[in-house]
Amino acid sequence: MSDGTTAGGSASDKPVPQPEEVLGPRSRELVSGSEQAGRGGRGPEVVEVRRGMFGVQGSGDTSGYGGLVQPVAMPGAATRPYGGWFDEAVDVLAEVLGEAGVAFADAIERVVVDPQPDPPDVLAELTLDVAREHLVAVCRALRDDQDLRFELSLGVSGVHYPHDAGRELHAVYHLTSVTHGRRIRLEVAVPDADPHVPSTTSVYPTNDWHERETWDFFGIVFDDHPGLARIEMPDDWPGHPQRKDYPLGGIPVEYKGATVPPPDTRRQYS
Repeated sequence: MSDGTTAGGSASDKPVPQPEEVLGPRSRELVSGSEQAGRGGRGPEVVEVRRGMFGVQGSGDTSGYGGLVQPVAMPGAATRPYGGWFDEAVDVLAEVLGEAGVAFADAIERVVVDPQPDPPDVLAELTLDVAREHLVAVCRALRDDQDLRFELSLGVSGVHYPHDAGRELHAVYHLTSVTHGRRIRLEVAVPDADPHVPSTTSVYPTNDWHERETWDFFGIVFDDHPGLARIEMPDDWPGHPQRKDYPLGGIPVEYKGATVPPPDTRRQYS
């Protein structure tokens, strides 16, 4: 019977592989692209390196999941030419914002084109990272200018990046121009400690319920919303269940006096 040791020493003496030693080909490509993006290129930006999967860790790991190392890559800032109609749209938006007294560099934190083939193709998507204090002005410009005319908002969704310090919560808006047959994405990032974003219902009234849902599930507070309240969870529900720091086992739920415990605390039948 093996005691888990080898001629070279115990298992605990084995050196822990560094990320560069265990990254697969795709992961190495992401890291390499991120380094190029940092030097002014158009590659992805690695925001985190995850070690281990599914909570497996320690010497009892027989699955191998605890040894996985995976970089988390996000599209990096694009450089001109963006391709297709993207350059024209960005230029028009900058002009319209300037006429309203808003500097483009103050309103738009970065322009992202994803994916970024060379040359760009019709599948690429244009995303504008918007400073929250200028969100309503950007939406109004995109909706009202005749050369932009993004008159339809498909809704608002939330994303939670716990390790993106100072930018943990993201509100994402998908806009469509029926007039020109185009789509654009807006993204606003706010800190977990100050999760406030201006409501866009004054520009896109149909975002009303979408903002309520995003508040309900992620805790993003939409200032000046006409009636910000939970829309799917009960009014007295604790927390926001689509955040990544929400307990996976859930919380006890009461049904007419009976209590159903979280899945991870229920009786085991195997």
